Amino acid sequence: MAPPALERVLVVGRSGSAVGVADSATEGRITAQQLATRPLLRAAEALESVPGMTVTQHSGDGKANQYFLRGFNLDHGSDFATSIDGMPVNMVSHGHGQGYTDLNFLIPELIGALHYRKGPYSARDSDFTVAGAARIDLQDALPAPFVDLTLGGEGYRRLLAAGSTALAGELRLLTAIEAGETNGPWEQPERLRKLNGVIRLTSGVPGNGFSVTGMAYTSRWTATEQVPQRAIDSGEIGRFGTLAPADGGITHRASLSGEWARSDDAGSLRATSYVIRYGLNLFSTPAGLQTGQHEQEDRRTVWGGTLLRTWELGPAWRDTALTAGLQLRQDDIPRVGLFDTVARTRIDTVRQDRILERASGALAEVHTPWLPWLRSTLGLRFDRVQGDVTPLAGTFDMANGGSATGSQLSPKLSVAIGPFGDTEFYANVGRGFHSNDLRGATSSVHPVDGSALQPVPVLAKATSAEIGLRASPLPGWRTALSIWRTALASELIYIGDEGVTEPKGASHRSGIEWWNDYAPNRWLTVDADLALSRARFVAAANGGSHVPNAIPLSASLGLSADAGGPWFGGVRVRYIGAYPLEETGVEKSAPSLTVNLKAGYRFSPSWRVTLDALNLFDRKGNDIEYWGSSCTRSEGPACNRGEGIDGRLVHPMEPRTLRLSLRAGF
Repeated sequence: MAPPALERVLVVGRSGSAVGVADSATEGRITAQQLATRPLLRAAEALESVPGMTVTQHSGDGKANQYFLRGFNLDHGSDFATSIDGMPVNMVSHGHGQGYTDLNFLIPELIGALHYRKGPYSARDSDFTVAGAARIDLQDALPAPFVDLTLGGEGYRRLLAAGSTALAGELRLLTAIEAGETNGPWEQPERLRKLNGVIRLTSGVPGNGFSVTGMAYTSRWTATEQVPQRAIDSGEIGRFGTLAPADGGITHRASLSGEWARSDDAGSLRATSYVIRYGLNLFSTPAGLQTGQHEQEDRRTVWGGTLLRTWELGPAWRDTALTAGLQLRQDDIPRVGLFDTVARTRIDTVRQDRILERASGALAEVHTPWLPWLRSTLGLRFDRVQGDVTPLAGTFDMANGGSATGSQLSPKLSVAIGPFGDTEFYANVGRGFHSNDLRGATSSVHPVDGSALQPVPVLAKATSAEIGLRASPLPGWRTALSIWRTALASELIYIGDEGVTEPKGASHRSGIEWWNDYAPNRWLTVDADLALSRARFVAAANGGSHVPNAIPLSASLGLSADAGGPWFGGVRVRYIGAYPLEETGVEKSAPSLTVNLKAGYRFSPSWRVTLDALNLFDRKGNDIEYWGSSCTRSEGPACNRGEGIDGRLVHPMEPRTLRLSLRAGF
């Protein structure tokens, strides 16, 4: 499905006051200036500017990150939709996982704004938006061309050159190229090599203008996967050691996208389109030596677009704005497969398929300011996902395949009451969904052992509701509080390690979120977020009802300072509470606390130096913990009669990392 369109939201500040404008307490806009003082270990951590979002990594840095929000272990993006200038990032029916969101091609310095919205409350939101959505808009022009060189420990090097120029009329051309490499702290050097390029032609302003953006990205790396904790405790491997010396991957992505908009007193018309060529070969040994190494391959072309028309109906219709739209996406996947490998050499095909998947949607939205203190947004959308799966190879997979279709009608309602002074109240309810891998919807035979499988629905439906408020209790202080609940019909998950979709049952999630933004003066901003959530299966399984890896508590505190003088910087503190690793809730992860620092000095308008200190106090936590069966090298791949030993699987947090950047402007 095409990405969510978030054009109408206008928010001031980090998450902003938005009183009199927003449709919920949990939507907002992050500016380029606010992102500039955030220390980032990885590009995707720009999404941590969304209050309550946690971004980690459980493998090599060329792989998509792990995301957490609202009690969801989003894995690589299964219930959070991300787009860049109207182009979707999430991948459907992906070789590694449904909704795969690889943001390693993003250059953070080019972000103009990040718009976010939580929950499926807008008719403009489609697939993967049960927890929320983020739209990243790139800048149209840079203040001045620059070259940025960054050096750090463990062989970290990054070179970024970017600039923009005015062409004839209102045309502007922005170009950027990024090259980077690192070995990381791992005993097995990561040998990450990436190359990134952007070229962007724009004209006019967002409501009246157009943009055409070309992007290209390639990366290769050696990965240290999660390992059994007992292998570290026994001294069999070091804290940053591995049991699999040949894991890693190669990926590439090239895209061309465009946006066009026109607006006047009668309304507006907006169109987006995109085409993407994408590929991935991912080699993993996720359970130690128990199952051996496998390769997940994905090759595809994605194209689609969105057309939105808004009519401003005027005083005779209470200044109602009516929006109608169509969205279309097609994924042509000639090869997606799972293979048994040894040292990245294929020895057996578990399954290989061709998939053609189409998603279409129609929407209507009515926004009415009934009174100066009351407005509503009523939406309705219809989505249809259909496709064909053709088996190409695999001992048992040849019995699978076929066609599958899923559709859903989703009503949405948002009501805002106020403003009463500087306070406004919100109520939201809506239906949403995430699509499932089409192979799960068309498979009746397990591709590994030939056992019977029950095909799963194409769509996993969800219903969400929340109430909240925004207020400005004191000058410079903006705050928002929300209480939410989500019911998901099924926790269906595509298990890329086996090539099957695993049903997990229906679930309920609920929580409270509170964010604050305080600016005592023009150069200092303090922000704080707190998110509490509860995630449970409706029916108990495996001895309990806890949803594994659902984070019940997260909090962050940030300080940003930039008076326009020589010194600038920011510091961020992030806390992640202990979360259940299995359904009983007995086994839990360890809580983690990290502090990241950015400090910069401008020698002149053209020259500056920046130091990033990531994991400043060298905390020895884990980026991710799982509970599962595995075998270590000393136990042998057939340990426990081939069933493996249940225990904790961990991927350690990177130690203190220092990076020094020198930027020269022209």
